[in-house]
Amino acid sequence: MEWRDQGILLSSRRHGESSAIIDVFTPNQGRHAGVVRGGASRKMAPVLQPGAQLDVSWRARLEDHIGTYQAELVRSRAALVMGDRLSLAGLNAVTALLLFCLPEREAHAPLYRKSEQLLDLLGQPEVWPLAYLQWELALLDDMGFGLDLSECTVLGGSDRDLVYISPKTGRAVSRDGAGEWADRLLPLPPCLLGANPSDDAEIIQALDVTGYFLSNALAPEIGNKPLPEARGRFVSRYAAQMNAG
Repeated sequence: MEWRDQGILLSSRRHGESSAIIDVFTPNQGRHAGVVRGGASRKMAPVLQPGAQLDVSWRARLEDHIGTYQAELVRSRAALVMGDRLSLAGLNAVTALLLFCLPEREAHAPLYRKSEQLLDLLGQPEVWPLAYLQWELALLDDMGFGLDLSECTVLGGSDRDLVYISPKTGRAVSRDGAGEWADRLLPLPPCLLGANPSDDAEIIQALDVTGYFLSNALAPEIGNKPLPEARGRFVSRYAAQMNAG
């Protein structure tokens, strides 16, 4: 068995004395692990950095074997996060969530494209937090837990004053449709409806919403594990940077 693809390095861990096991997210093979011979060497250290764009060839005698990788660096994203704690935290959040969510060896080409585009925006603080929020929405959608914010789930399309989200269904609720249940609903920040965010606080509020559905809708379906700490660290650092500014 053999294939070649290009992908995003999600993780690398030492294997034996000189090798490494890497997880790579590719458009055609999905999240796929393999052994890199000599992957623990100094020569390979700059190549096998999380977030790196790699050209990989995988080979195994049988399809269900872990197999071995030949990996070449296409581009490193290390320079985009060097000295920028928020960008580094964002990179770690993306790779950790992909490892958390994606089943092995199952293609998710649209999500792969969105992930690559997001990582290429690292180092652009004026656009990256909103792009990251939109990526989390795409992640939920790709995993089958997308939010339906097209119309009020109670009153239908006749009421466009959408200000809440049902925590049970992930559907939008209007002000009139909420009625006495308003205090049991999640807020619906306008940026989740495609509007430009008024400030960083609105993006933080929206990340609280996506975080709720990642934790309470997605996580229970994939083993009920807690969300990766890297995701929380990114949101906390973003909030701290916002408050400091």
